[in-house]
Order: sequence, then C-alpha cells, then structure tokens
Amino acid sequence: MSFTSHETKSRGQNSYSFDDFVSQRENLDWYQDEPFLQKAVRKYTGSQFQQVHEKILAFSPRVSSKWNTLAERNARPEAHPYMLHYDAFNHRIDRIVRPFEANQLENEVFGEGLFSSKMPPWESFVKRMLTHQIGEGGVTCPLTCTHGLIALLDQFPNPEIPELQEILLHTKEGLNGEFAIGAQFMTEIQGGSDLPANVLEAVPDGKNYRLYGNKFFCSAAHADYSVVTAKISGSNKVSTFIVPSWLPGDKEKENRNGYQINRIKWKLGTAELPTAEIQYNGALAYPIGPKDKGIAVAVGIVLTLSRLEIGIACAGFMLRASREANLYGDFRTVFGKKVKEYPLAASKLQKIESAAGRATAGAFKIYDLFLRLEKPLNPGINSDHPLEIRKQLFNLRELVLLQKICTTNEGAELLRDAISVFAGHGVMEEFSSLPRIFRDVVVNEQWEGPRNLLLTQIYRDLQRVADWYSPSDFVHHVLKGASQKSINKYSNQLEDLLQRPVLGEVSDASLKAAEEWDYFCDSFFKAYQEVALAEIE
Repeated sequence: MSFTSHETKSRGQNSYSFDDFVSQRENLDWYQDEPFLQKAVRKYTGSQFQQVHEKILAFSPRVSSKWNTLAERNARPEAHPYMLHYDAFNHRIDRIVRPFEANQLENEVFGEGLFSSKMPPWESFVKRMLTHQIGEGGVTCPLTCTHGLIALLDQFPNPEIPELQEILLHTKEGLNGEFAIGAQFMTEIQGGSDLPANVLEAVPDGKNYRLYGNKFFCSAAHADYSVVTAKISGSNKVSTFIVPSWLPGDKEKENRNGYQINRIKWKLGTAELPTAEIQYNGALAYPIGPKDKGIAVAVGIVLTLSRLEIGIACAGFMLRASREANLYGDFRTVFGKKVKEYPLAASKLQKIESAAGRATAGAFKIYDLFLRLEKPLNPGINSDHPLEIRKQLFNLRELVLLQKICTTNEGAELLRDAISVFAGHGVMEEFSSLPRIFRDVVVNEQWEGPRNLLLTQIYRDLQRVADWYSPSDFVHHVLKGASQKSINKYSNQLEDLLQRPVLGEVSDASLKAAEEWDYFCDSFFKAYQEVALAEIE
C-alpha cells in the first residue's frame, strides 16, 4: 500500500491555534475595556471626570501594550538582575546589571511624573492602578518607595540641609527631564518588622551623619536615594535618614556613597526587582524628621503609603486576572462546550469578577478618604485634632492595614483560581503573566509587615482607643451604608473579640480567639468593600 505525497504531508498535522485568543488579549485596552473601572473613576472624580478620563484614555494603550511587553521580557530568568562587584581594574563598583528592557520600562514609568505637583491625585491614582497590572515588573515597588520618600521630604522640610530640597525636586518634579528613584531600607537580620531592634549606627558628622552597619533586606537596591532607619550613637531610639547612593559626580565613576552591596536576594516573586544586603561603612546620611522619632516617621508615612499602594496593586492584579480568565473562558472549547459554559468554571469566573469589583471599589473609597483628610500621614492615635477628625484618621489607619492583609490574601486565592481556568496553560509562563503576578501577590503579602503582625496591630489599636472610640462606634462609622443587621453583627463580634485572649499566652482559648479574629478581619473588610461597591453601582 502506498501513500500520495499530499497524504504524507497532512498526516499528524493539527490546525488548532490560540491566535484568536492571543490577538484579543494583546488588543485589550486595560481602561477602555473595563467599564466598572470607568464607572468608579466617574463617581470619585466628579466634575474632574472628563479631564481625568481623557488623560487615562491616552495613557492606557501604552501600559496595556508596550509596558506590558517590556515587563514580560524583563521577567525572563535570564534577564534577572545580578551583581558586578568589580570593574576590570579591580575597583569596587557594585554595579547592579539589569536588561535594557528594565531600564527602558523604568525610564518611561518614572518619566510620567506620577507624583509631580502638576498631576491631579486621581489621575495619578488610576494610572498607578493600571501600571500595577503589569505585575511588579521591577518598577512598581520603586515607584511606591519613591512616593514614600517624597511624602517624607514634603512633610519635614529642612532649609539647613539644602541637599534635601534638591532630592525632593529630583524625585518629585524631575531634574533635566530625569526622575530619580527612591527606596526604603529598614530591615535588619535580627529584627525584620521589629524596627526598635535596629542596631545600624548613625555617627554625627556636623549637621549630617555617617552610617555604620548592615541592612539585610533592601528592595530597589538600584535606587538613587533611600530612606534608612538607624540609631544615633548613644541613643536607643530609632531615627530616620535620607541616604544618596552616590555623592555628586560619583555616579558616573560608579563610586558608591560609603557602602557595599553584598549580594542580591533570590526571591519567590518580584524577581525583576533587585533586593539586596547592604553594608554601610560611613555612608553620608541626611537626618529627616524629629530625632529619635524614626519609627513613627517611618511607619506613619513611608510604610503607610506602601501599605496603601499594595491595596491598589491588588485591585489591579484582580482586574487583570478577571479580564484574562473571562477572555480565555469564552475562547477555549473542551468536550464540545466553552469553558465558561460549565457551571464550576462559570462560578469561578463570577467569583473572580466579583472580588475584582469589590477590591477596586474598596481601593477607591479608601483613597478618597485619604485625599479628603488633611495631613492624614503620621498623625498618631492620640493626635490633637478634633474628635471627629481623630476618628476619621483612625478609620483610615485601620482600613489601610485591613486592605493590605485582606486583598493580598484574597488576591493570591483569586490569582490561583484564574490560573486554574487556563488549566495546564495557566502555569506556562510564556502563555500567561498570571503565574508571575501570583508570585508578586504572595510577596506583597509579606512586604511592610506580614499578616500576623498587622492583625496584632489592628487589635492593639482598637484597644488603645476604646476610651474615646468604642468598638460599636468604629463599626458604625466604617460600615456606614451597610444594613443595620450587618452593622449590629460586626459590632457585637468586635466587642466580644476585644475581651478575648487574642494576644494572650498560647492556650486552647487563645488559639480559638486568634482564629476568630483572623476570620473577623477578612469578613469585616469584605463588608466594607461591599458598601463601596454598592456606592459605585
């Protein structure tokens, strides 16, 4: 028996193609094709809507296409940053080597001037939510850290140190078309989130200081300036400093400012972001904020903004996961039906879309409160504001913490669900960005205080204010707009839990109370998100 040439060529061939799905995904506009996001923008921008809307319409195609492509190329294992400690002549340079795509993406993102006084806050907010959808990409953590550094410099101007004004200008408005990058280096090997345990030493040198010691976990190690916590010689309290990576004229020579980068960390996610161990050997540091108040300064301003931004990022992650999972569910046919036509898959898609809407609504509502309050950063629980303002400031403080722990927790769950819609293709890194973003969410859950630390902080905060802000009053304020039944339920639960041994010694009673507190915080924050969602709908 013989076969014709035509039969031989056709045997074993498969004409199936993903081209239609890929084409649709590549042509998505992350703002124009998200009606709910536009609806949220309309609600919160009010009379500024048309102006902001047009700016975002012009911005969105760039992040949806070019920046996303750069982020995907930058994420490949062979493109991850690495250290070049010495040049050819044995000079210590500690150069962080990154691919062309990383530098291009960074220049374009920072070139937007997202924290410039020329950009309205809501325009910046929406542009950041869209930018987060590319994943960390090596740019969104530096962007967030830069925001914190700018806020710190804005809050504590010091004419006696003109270098600080120069740094503010360089990061906020740009110098000669270049926007500088900020970082925050606080973690030490013995302390983690325990900043009072810092032992990095700041030695006075005229009006400035010299730093000696080690920081163990320093993300955005390639930044131009960093916020660093340390203890002044002879003090047991933490202070805050701004440290330039290079002194004037030294960047071109690759001569760092009195410190060495020991190594770059190998992380689960945000792998494009250089996270390093740094050894200070007399680095010049500029003091910022009240001396010996470094923890309040660092946590109240820098970490608050980082935690706030993580919530915004998670909303962006979920929007993207929902969009792409729905697109694939409508494209892929298995056993004669589209994926979305199976009840189990349809329920999962609905769950993802619902969570994305809640997270987005909650992020907008919290940011709206942030903008409406005057000087909402670093007020402290016992500030001298009028009582009603103190309550709103306290609400913001707790909502930022709740959003950080709840959206990262749910975000990881939702990204995993979205990946499962793609089945085997969901874990193929060249097929989808969702595995990379999933790892970024898991890392975000650990940044700026892991879950248990922040659950403890919220519990202690509520106990501290009970004499002027009762648990019931707090719930009524935060869930304003929810049903009375829901408000009563959470009021009763909170009052009960604050009497339980959540933070006591380990016992059967404390373990049960701790588990219930963990569950309560997730459930309570989802109720807040539902209120926010209803206000937009």
